[in-house]
Amino acid sequence: MTSRRRRCYLEEVSAYSLFGKRALDLAVAVPAIVMAAPVIAAAALAVRVTIGAPVLFRQQRPGLHGRPFQVVKMRTMTTATDAGGALLPDEQRLTTLGTVLRKLSIDELPQLWNVVEGSMSLVGPRPLLMQYLARYSPEQARRHDVKPGITGQAQVHGRNTLSWDEKLAFDTWYVDHVSFAVDVGILAKTALQVVRSDGISAAGHVTMPEFMGSQA
Repeated sequence: MTSRRRRCYLEEVSAYSLFGKRALDLAVAVPAIVMAAPVIAAAALAVRVTIGAPVLFRQQRPGLHGRPFQVVKMRTMTTATDAGGALLPDEQRLTTLGTVLRKLSIDELPQLWNVVEGSMSLVGPRPLLMQYLARYSPEQARRHDVKPGITGQAQVHGRNTLSWDEKLAFDTWYVDHVSFAVDVGILAKTALQVVRSDGISAAGHVTMPEFMGSQA
């Protein structure tokens, strides 16, 4: 790529990151919330009846530049604890309904509100846990140079079947390749992945094991 073509490409990417990405988020998320409202309402009722209140799971997660925000998801687990008051392992708290909601990605639908209010984007690295911030390498920490997303490059390349190092490498790849074409491609692949229910669980886990730091 010539220096002139590269400069034009970088200007195009910068313009998309600053303005176009937000426009795409709103153009998709707002009508998606409207269309998904009956599904969200039905899932919320089912959660209320089978799991109980609250219907929504809210948790503080690191967003753009690591700043905390409150992510919203549909509850899929109980709050059952052991004799000492500690939460039981995920596999013991995940309900049958929760398994279905995760398989169909319905538990993620409330995050469309996070997109509308601006704390998340449709596409970006998934928002993980606050305690992980101190465990990232400097390279891995770059995943917070963009807003977290409902879906992302790691999600369409294996999701929870990937190792942590693989997943975080896909996240930083996305940071360096943000563009309209990349985002549309990831959204299209995500739709196909939801239909196939691919990559929901890591081997031996109902979700993903805790990230303890890079193994590289």
